[in-house]
Amino acid sequence: MFFLFVCFCFIVKEAKLRELLDNSTLSGKLESRMLTVVSGTDMVNITYLNFMAFQEEIAKEWAEELFNLASNLLVQNMSREACLEKAYTRLKLQLNPEGRIPVKNIFRMFSADRKRVETALESCNLPSGRNDSIPQEDFTPEVYSMFLSNICPRPELDHIFSEVGAKSRPYLTVEQMTDFINSKQRDPRLNEILYPPLKPEQVQLLVDKYEPNALLAQKGQISAEGFTRYLNAEENSIIPPEKLDQSEDMTFPLSHYFINSSHNTYLTAGQLAGNSSVEMYKQVLLSGCRCIELDCWKGRTTEEEPVITHGFTMTTEISFKEVIEAIAECAFKTSPFPIILSFENHVDSPKQQAKMAEYCRSIFGDALLTEPLEKYLVSI
Repeated sequence: MFFLFVCFCFIVKEAKLRELLDNSTLSGKLESRMLTVVSGTDMVNITYLNFMAFQEEIAKEWAEELFNLASNLLVQNMSREACLEKAYTRLKLQLNPEGRIPVKNIFRMFSADRKRVETALESCNLPSGRNDSIPQEDFTPEVYSMFLSNICPRPELDHIFSEVGAKSRPYLTVEQMTDFINSKQRDPRLNEILYPPLKPEQVQLLVDKYEPNALLAQKGQISAEGFTRYLNAEENSIIPPEKLDQSEDMTFPLSHYFINSSHNTYLTAGQLAGNSSVEMYKQVLLSGCRCIELDCWKGRTTEEEPVITHGFTMTTEISFKEVIEAIAECAFKTSPFPIILSFENHVDSPKQQAKMAEYCRSIFGDALLTEPLEKYLVSI
């Protein structure tokens, strides 16, 4: 997943670089032409890649397209089979100067157990040394599938395949597959009118899609490999692909929904001695969070600025005002739905409480709900 911020500023010491950046031939303000791509496997271990466009319009276009990629629900919820196909494509494209696939790239891709990867490569009659390489033509989809089977065998799927009807033969018929889907996979509580069981002709389409042997598929038969592909594919994802688009009525009160929420949003690590960061508010909002927490405490500096931290611990403090600015910047970039600010307010200074209220009013502006909505005249 990518987390993106269009506005990015820095200080330039080198005179020549400053002159280039300030060049009048470049269109628009510097900060409007800056783009930072923030990426990482989690919310803490992140890297930054900074770009500067020659024109504001180009920076805006890049930001919009990158946001589309970052918020692509199909990509974020892709099936196991799709992930493995993506890994295969990456390996086929990352070639050495001789046009071969470096074995070290395979070790890097499947890094959990190097010995198992070596054994799987040897089972496929492929080179297994770290400094070896594999000809592209030898690493076919069939060989890749065999390699994966050796890395991660699934004996439980073979057992299911046999129990469903393949005890004495290496395939299931469309009729057996239809019975398996309707009696084993389908939730019997579903309304049969709204969610009718699959018909054999619909199951045949699945067989055609996932059975690698075209002759078997034409006969209405699916092998153990095809059966495994089907179980690992998008039809068996936790969330059905058709449900990834907004499919529910979103006009009910908030209490009718599960809300993506964050606790101790500001922390990058443990709640006893971890660092607090304004960046965390940006990241959780860009990843779809709709309820965030602000633990507010009285600032003890001469400016008397309220802060956010985990009280009575060794966690660091961050500026309340900067957090509000970060929320305003990223609040609705990836979702149009309301944001709940969960204030845990420990500020006992009327002056600083007034500052907090003023920051919320001035920075959030019209986005802050301060009066009941006309359509929903209830107390807030």
